[in-house]
Amino acid sequence: MSEHYDADVAVVGYGPTGLAGALTLAAKGARVAAFERDQDVYARARAVTINDWTMRILQDLGVDDRVERVVEPQRALRWVTYDGREVMRVEHPPSTLGTRGSKPRFYNIYQPALEAELRRCGEEHSSLAVRYGAEVVAVEQDASGVTVTARDRETGEETATRTRYAIAADGGSSPVRKMLGIPMHGDTGDTLWIVIDCRVKRWWPDRDFLTFWTDRERPVVDIALSAGNHRWEIPLNATETEADFPTHAEVWPLLHALGVTEDDVEIHQYAFYRHHVRMAETYWRGRVFLAGDAAHLMPPWAGAGMQTGIRDAYNLGWKIAGIVRGELGEDWLDTYEAERRPSAEFYTGMAVALGRVIKQEATPAEIEAMNAVPPNLVTPWEPPLNAPPTLVAGWLRGETGDASVVGRYLPQPLACDAVGRIDRLDALLPNGFFLLGNDVDPATLLTPEEKSGWDALGASYVAVRPRTAYTRAATDLVDIEDAVLPWLDRYGVQAIAVRPDKFVAAADKTGLATPVFQRGKESR
Repeated sequence: MSEHYDADVAVVGYGPTGLAGALTLAAKGARVAAFERDQDVYARARAVTINDWTMRILQDLGVDDRVERVVEPQRALRWVTYDGREVMRVEHPPSTLGTRGSKPRFYNIYQPALEAELRRCGEEHSSLAVRYGAEVVAVEQDASGVTVTARDRETGEETATRTRYAIAADGGSSPVRKMLGIPMHGDTGDTLWIVIDCRVKRWWPDRDFLTFWTDRERPVVDIALSAGNHRWEIPLNATETEADFPTHAEVWPLLHALGVTEDDVEIHQYAFYRHHVRMAETYWRGRVFLAGDAAHLMPPWAGAGMQTGIRDAYNLGWKIAGIVRGELGEDWLDTYEAERRPSAEFYTGMAVALGRVIKQEATPAEIEAMNAVPPNLVTPWEPPLNAPPTLVAGWLRGETGDASVVGRYLPQPLACDAVGRIDRLDALLPNGFFLLGNDVDPATLLTPEEKSGWDALGASYVAVRPRTAYTRAATDLVDIEDAVLPWLDRYGVQAIAVRPDKFVAAADKTGLATPVFQRGKESR
């Protein structure tokens, strides 16, 4: 007799990370029970930006067009002093990941609007049930499942939900993490910051920059949010407390010091917070997985905190859904932390380093090193904030690094199928695992044993042809923007094996047998 489950996965917390996990699971065939302690979207804007990697995840979930209506392209980043001297600038090149229109690399967001749109998307999945006002008070697990007990915050009634797995996306204070007994390591800054959200009354020059005012006493984050909003984040000095800013009248002098007046904006709301640099000792225990702020907390300087959580949940979501469908083994769960911890550590380190620039703590040599281009690269250099993501460990085969295609993120230009339909590459590629050939049918490069391994994963086989040649099969695609084939040539490969999340798992140079889980030196 099979065991009864009320859903396949419980998602605790329905902010951006929980939403990403729930949408991924539901879109890929899993039944989801989500629990959110609050009834409404949290009203304060926290995250301020997303990039093309995050947008590509939303594209895979079929919601990117709707999200694009509530976000705006970001022009560039700049670091300036109060006397107008520009210390550093990061221009955003066009995206290589195939967002629409002008192909922006980064977007400004207004987080409450983004979350509201994602919640509306969730309502369209019959396999996703959300309980608002439900506070999770117990999480118990055994060899075959997880029991989540939630208390209704209005009635006090408690109910138990039985699932195969659970994702804790319940924020930095994560009650679930504490129930699991997983410690957080790291520090919290002493400085108290005020975050001022404003409604815009008029345009002013360079409002579409994300500006960091660098100063030892008052370094400021100055950013245009989407939907007519603008935010400033300003540190208070050691003698100032929350009590010194009881009303908008006391907040206005902080904006006046930046040249912002009542003619430009009206103050909508403001709040106070401290920066954290913390990481969970482990990202999972048994059948329960930590994602987002429950697993890691970083300063805001790289604009990566919320996005890292979304990527955590997506990584977990497609893997757990594959396990639930019976297509993947449970050993895939071992890859989660190995793949996601190095990314969280990377963006945390970047945020700390950029914070040193903003606070004028970085030396000229440090700033020069941040902008230095390493010599003799195979992969064209981009500032780390702009560079496409890579995997350094996990479900991969072969070495990673500058000269290797393994672990890299497949670019997404416009492409064309064999009968002339033009679309973004992902829209033309098969779902799931696939092998991509460099003007060759990749199946012809495999040994019988290698092909058997990929067939067992349901992999598809696709040849990419140059636009100057004929297609030879109905599954062929044409590289009409001359982007994919030169990218493969750069790394000297005839074929690559690509995971459902569009990371390259293997290549013919390293052997096209199905990869196995490998731990990198940066993972735990």
